[in-house]
Amino acid sequence: MAAPIIMVHGAFCGGWVFEAFAEPFAAAGHQVLTPDLRGHAEGERRDAATGLSMGDYAADIARLAAAQAEPPILVGHSMGGLVCQMAASRTQVRGLALLAPSAPWGVPGNTVEEAITAFGLHMMGPFWTQAVEPDANLMRQYSLSRLPRVAREAAIARLRPESGRALWETLNWWLDPFMTTSVSLAGRGCPALALVGEKDVVHPPATVRQTAARLGAGCEVLPGMSHWLVGEPGWRDVAGRILDWLKREVRAAA
Repeated sequence: MAAPIIMVHGAFCGGWVFEAFAEPFAAAGHQVLTPDLRGHAEGERRDAATGLSMGDYAADIARLAAAQAEPPILVGHSMGGLVCQMAASRTQVRGLALLAPSAPWGVPGNTVEEAITAFGLHMMGPFWTQAVEPDANLMRQYSLSRLPRVAREAAIARLRPESGRALWETLNWWLDPFMTTSVSLAGRGCPALALVGEKDVVHPPATVRQTAARLGAGCEVLPGMSHWLVGEPGWRDVAGRILDWLKREVRAAA
């Protein structure tokens, strides 16, 4: 029987981002779980994520993984990719597929856009004590830029506030004395794959390659694609690449 798969969404989102993306994996025989990270469920209070740490998110996913009948495969998008890296360092998993993942502690950015994003948070005052509202214009310009307009606006309508603390731990890791997002998969025998869009400016190829190298993971750059690998045109090819990798690498390592 195919191993279960847990798909973990990124910042400001929810499990809904995988509504279509999960279908090819279910068709291939996998049980697919698409949990909402704590504080991200639709209908929760707008401040529900206030004060939550990346460590909280990772602990929740690690517990969910440990509760499965067999070690699952973790699939994470953007910040959810970092949550998956952290969870995989806490519990046994069969494999780790990372889609445009946020980098762990110690991996520096490579572009002006990454630096602007990291330092831009500080213009908001004590953002780490707040739930930060999504910036629809930035999402349109960078994350959702390749979606058709109707789909783009539908996604924006479902966005949730994100924990400022989690954003700080992710984007300003060099200021975090607790090294919250530090990751080590050494000796865990966990096959890993990172995929990144050629045109991604949120987590660009150069930075994702560094993350992959830190994990001992393979890395593939997807021509013409941007950040929303779970839903922009070409997402079926992304899912297919992961499924091929599961057959080729993860099952062989079992």
